[in-house]
Amino acid sequence: MIKLNSKISFSYKKPPLIISEISGNHKQNKKNFLKLIESAFKNGSDLVKIQTYEPRDITIKSKKKKFLIKKGIWKKEYLWDLYKKAHTPYAWHKDAFEIARKYNGILFSSPFSKRGVDLLEKFKVKIYKIASFEITDVKLIDYIASKKKPIIISTGNAEINEVKEAIKVIKKYHNQIIILHCISSYPTLIENTNLKKILELKKIFKNNLIGLSDHTDNIYSSIAAISHGIVALEKHYKLNHNTKTVDSSFSITPSELNTLSQIKNKIFKSMNENRKTYIDKETIKLRRSIFAIKDIKKGEKLSLKNIDTFRPKIGISSSKFFEIIGKKVRLNIKKFEPIKKNYLR
Repeated sequence: MIKLNSKISFSYKKPPLIISEISGNHKQNKKNFLKLIESAFKNGSDLVKIQTYEPRDITIKSKKKKFLIKKGIWKKEYLWDLYKKAHTPYAWHKDAFEIARKYNGILFSSPFSKRGVDLLEKFKVKIYKIASFEITDVKLIDYIASKKKPIIISTGNAEINEVKEAIKVIKKYHNQIIILHCISSYPTLIENTNLKKILELKKIFKNNLIGLSDHTDNIYSSIAAISHGIVALEKHYKLNHNTKTVDSSFSITPSELNTLSQIKNKIFKSMNENRKTYIDKETIKLRRSIFAIKDIKKGEKLSLKNIDTFRPKIGISSSKFFEIIGKKVRLNIKKFEPIKKNYLR
């Protein structure tokens, strides 16, 4: 278990925590940004995540072809221009953390540079996330880990050895690590979600907790993943279906978030591992027992011609049918009377 406060902890013994990722869905509007955080907490998020970077923290301002995205939803965008659209200004962070405190919620972030980490430390952030594309940036990972706070790692496009290397860096400081299965395809087609990878990660990283970062445009994969036993579900979040941003095509709305929040608790309850099989003492009475199907005289043998099985279970269990064939009765038994043990010799 990884405990953040008295109410929020990551554990296989409780329903997975929902993390709403704001990312660039604010459309460079601070009012929208704060409204997204507030809405996420109101509609069932356990934690809300933002991204702490400015374009210069991620890339170089260049129009060379190598800096041009050639495929996907960001096709023909230069990296600098994309991150300029999507970034959350550093100046907005103070108000963001104040909104979180208002709702007694936990706000955290993915920093993309040392200066980003230093900014978040000023707000006493309780947990960090390492984004998928930064999983090989051991310098950044080392600096984040040096703060000795829990870390979430997203594994999109990562090979197992790359995940292990990132964990090796973190473990120099601690082992409070949550690993998220993730497909870095935007949006992820539901047939490409590969949820069984969760089971593989749980087997390989037995000393760490496993969750899901879901980039599909719905909540179906998130719901399905709960049955694999996870500690966190991360979804990108937008205010409504009319939102058009760099992340909107794989983000969910308040109503979908609210539904996911309710469903995750119900699914978790259905997975409760009772060692004793649940038996309803009333309904078990509706099983069959053995009855006389004609009058049976004292001393007569029981046979297929004079007994049969019927509901309810008020005589000898139907499971004993062949065991009592051929046995003699010690008294007269009327038609449709249940056969009881003390009736037999």
